[in-house]
Formats: sequence, structure tokens, C-alpha cells
Amino acid sequence: MRGKLQQFGVKFGLIFVGLVAGVLISLNFSASANKEIASSLPIEELRAFADVFGAIKQGYVEQVDDKKLITHAISGMLANLDPHSTYLDAESFKDLQVSTQGEFGGLGIEVGMEDGFVKVVSPIEDTPAFRAGIKSGDLIIKLDDVSVKGLTLNDAVKKMRGKPKTDIRLTIARKGETKPIELTLTREKIKVQSVKSKMVDNGFGYLRVTQFQEETAADVVRHLDKLTKAANEPGKDKDGKEIKDAPKPEGLKGLVLDLRNDPGGLLNGAIGVSAAFLPPDTLVTSTDGRTEDSKRRYTATAKDYLRGYKNDFMKDLTPLAKTVPLVVLVNGGSASASEIVAGALQDHKRAVVMGTQTFGKGSVQTVLPLSNNTAIKLTTARYFTPSGRSIQAKGIVPDVIVEETVNGGSRERLREADLVRHLGGDEKTEADKPKPVKAGKDSKAKGDKADKGAKFDDEDDAPTPIEFASKNDYQLSQAMNLLKAWQIIKK
Repeated sequence: MRGKLQQFGVKFGLIFVGLVAGVLISLNFSASANKEIASSLPIEELRAFADVFGAIKQGYVEQVDDKKLITHAISGMLANLDPHSTYLDAESFKDLQVSTQGEFGGLGIEVGMEDGFVKVVSPIEDTPAFRAGIKSGDLIIKLDDVSVKGLTLNDAVKKMRGKPKTDIRLTIARKGETKPIELTLTREKIKVQSVKSKMVDNGFGYLRVTQFQEETAADVVRHLDKLTKAANEPGKDKDGKEIKDAPKPEGLKGLVLDLRNDPGGLLNGAIGVSAAFLPPDTLVTSTDGRTEDSKRRYTATAKDYLRGYKNDFMKDLTPLAKTVPLVVLVNGGSASASEIVAGALQDHKRAVVMGTQTFGKGSVQTVLPLSNNTAIKLTTARYFTPSGRSIQAKGIVPDVIVEETVNGGSRERLREADLVRHLGGDEKTEADKPKPVKAGKDSKAKGDKADKGAKFDDEDDAPTPIEFASKNDYQLSQAMNLLKAWQIIKK
């Protein structure tokens, strides 16, 4: 049997070498790169792989389908690179395409994998997960009666997604809790409204981006126009009637761009949102990787933010967007595309960035389609701010550090640097890094905890999640104070 197994292994090894070369070609690598990779294929290791494959086929207690074995091998290869590289089967690939359009069926959680469990990066606002109180850093250990341990991230996501109005039971391990928490959530059609806005005071606007989707940049342009018009209208009561003694409208005097708990999304959305506030042709971000395709510069130009649009929506942008005093709010839940926007506006001194240090997800994932409507999501480059600062595993440090509460407390949050096998940063230049100013009560004692948030001896003493843009939103109130101070200085 051993002789047959070795013979099978050698044959399969040769076949597998051909398979690898074929896959490389299908991923659009250059011909010269294919020759280089093919000539340096680790033949001994591939033979070992073939031996293991043959052993499973010959002796495993149950018969295993060839396709299943190869799929698991590919999945394992990617999963062990970094937390964001993964294999997408046909269903997962379709789900990815649907989710970037802003609509899918599920619970509304941005997740990653750690130690075999699903770890919550951030719940998406106005979704079942958000309303149920699921928090950043929660470990999902069971889905219904199925243990998450041993499932791939794709398998776990599949189980959480499903038809609207169907229930799923999540068992969660939470830091500070002695027992697992069980929550029953009802799936919904998740249609994320990525842009929200309102007037928070006379002449001061609030613009929130919850996620970067295909329509986000165009929606930002529409909301900015809406805020500009609202700031020039006389005060009205709840019934829409003009208030006689209302202050005379002075136009839009300041704006808060809220990117807190924004997990990111599409790059062109981030370029478009940045372009709304920056001069044309301004550098927004750059990427750097091993291949020539991964070395890119993205600027505030139509070719970099338009995708699927025939007309440039930026032509409808109010001119005031380029000059209105701007504060950008961020926290540990601000990741990826939201960090690109914050970094660009900070480097170009277009805005004051306020809040706490961001998540630090500064790596580029390229979706490479394979056969049978499958794909791989592969980390191919790192993102850099216009001045050359790496975002990866570092994040954006605010110009002004403001914790979540007046007492200087913020919940401890999971960050990219906390993830197992996270990709390290790679500073392109020793650009001057902004030195943050600490603001708020007890800032000297509490400000140095901005990286991971203040810790509390008793979980009951920890701050409850803040409803953004509510009267209890301390960070927003500090942003408003800064904008109003600017108005006083200008006068």
C-alpha cells in the first residue's frame, strides 16, 4: 500500500504543480512572473502535500470529495497569511458583491477571526446586532447549537446570514462577564443607510458616514447641499412654521464629519468623500506592494472616485464644502476607508481630527476571481496617508484626543494590532507625525489611555455605548465647542 501511496503522491504532485501554475495564470499575473514562480515552486513541499492528500484519500475513515479537500487547502493557505485574506466560494463571492451595494440579509456585524472564534469588529448601526447590544471585541463562540470552533470565517458568516424574519441564537463570550451571554436575533434585510445628516445648532451641520458603499460619495454631495440650504433658511418649529424670533440665518459656519465606528468599505467611496473637501487633483492616499499594479497614487479626481457613474456627481457639490471649518470625529471603530479619509484631511490640514486612535486597518485586499464563480480575497498592498504615514496596525492618531465621556473614559476596543497574524506597518517616510492635544476633564490623567481606552475596576462603572449625535454625545459636544471657538477667533 505504501508503494501505491508514494506512486499516487508523485503523480498528484506533478498534477498539483500544473494546477498551481494554472491558478496563477487565472489571477492575471504577468507571463514573466508566472515563469519566475513556476521555476521556484517548492517541489519537496508540494510532494509532502501530495503525500498528505493521498493518505487522506486512501485511509481516512470516511470518503472525502477531492474538491472539498482542495478547497480546504486553499482556504487554509489564505487564512494563515493574515486576518483579511480569505477564500470566497460561489455563495460568499456573491454575498460580497451584494454587500458592497449596501443591501444583504443578516444581522449587521463586521467580524474577523481570532483563535478559531468569530470576533466582532463593530456592529453596524440600525441593525439587529446593534440593537441587541453586541459590542466590539465580543467573541461569538456558538451559532445556534453549532460551535464556531473549527468553522472558517466564511462558514460562520454564512450561518449568520439568511432569510429575513428567521431567528438565530448567538452565544457570546465578553470580557468582564463570567458566563457566556445568549442572544436571539431576528435576521433582517440589511440595507445600510451610509450617509446621515442634520443641523445640530444654528449654522452648524453634522454629517455621518456609517460605511463606504457605491453610493456614499454621491450621497455625501447631496447631504452637503441639503445642509447648506438648511443653514440659510430661517428657524422653523416642529410643524415647519417659521419662528418669528429665531436668529437670522448666517449660512453654514462649521461642519462635523463623523466617522466613528465606520468599518470602511469601498476605496472609491473614500476617495470621493475626501474629494468633496479637498482641492481637485490632491493626493488622497497611496498604496505600495510587491507588484507594479499595487503601487498606486489615488487623487481627488473623477477617474479615481467614479465607478459606474456616467456623470460626475461632484459637479453638484456646494463650493462651501471646500472651505467650511471641519472637524472629523474618529474612534477605535473607525477602520480602513474611514482612516484613509481622516488621514488625508489631517495631512492636508483641511480638518482637525478629534476623538481616539483609530483601528489601524491599512491593508489593501484585492478580490481575484477564480473559476466556478469563486474568488480569493488577497492582501496585496498597504495604504499610506499623503505624507507617507502607514495606517496598517497603527491607525490615525487624532490631533485632539477626546474620550467618550466627560470623565475621560472610553471602552477598550479591539484593534488591528490585537489580531493574530496581523500585517505589520511599513513606514515609507519619516514624516512628522501629528502630536495630539488632550482635551476634556482630567485630560492629563486620562489622555494617555486613548490607545486602548480607560480601564474600569467594575464593569458597571464603564461607560454605556453612546448614541451618536444625541445630547449625551460628549465627543460631538467638544467638536462643536471647537467649531464655535473658530467663529469667535474669526470675528
